[in-house]
Amino acid sequence: QVQLVESGGGLVQAGGSLRLSCAASGNIFSFNPMGWYRQAPGKQRELVATITRSGSTNYADSVKGRFTISRNAGKNAMYLQMSSLEPEDTAVYYCSAYQAGNAYWGQGTQVTVSS
Repeated sequence: QVQLVESGGGLVQAGGSLRLSCAASGNIFSFNPMGWYRQAPGKQRELVATITRSGSTNYADSVKGRFTISRNAGKNAMYLQMSSLEPEDTAVYYCSAYQAGNAYWGQGTQVTVSS
């Protein structure tokens, strides 16, 4: 059973930074792709960033230049470095991973950006 556990969320002022972590129960190279999604109150879950097995990355236009997705194979972990945070970034952030046609999700971590 694949397990994904997010951490690193919290309250930060606008303009600040946070780094989210996603710990996976298996070899992260068995997933393709992995990614971060977010869901704000009253809104649909949306893509933030993805990273493929080969290392290719993709970002939502709203976070390009501010967020960076990365991974550490030795730790079976994926990260989302978030900078220049804006109140509009406030949401629950979810880690996702795709394997053999199945999508797996973490429980989410809350990020709140105050103005």
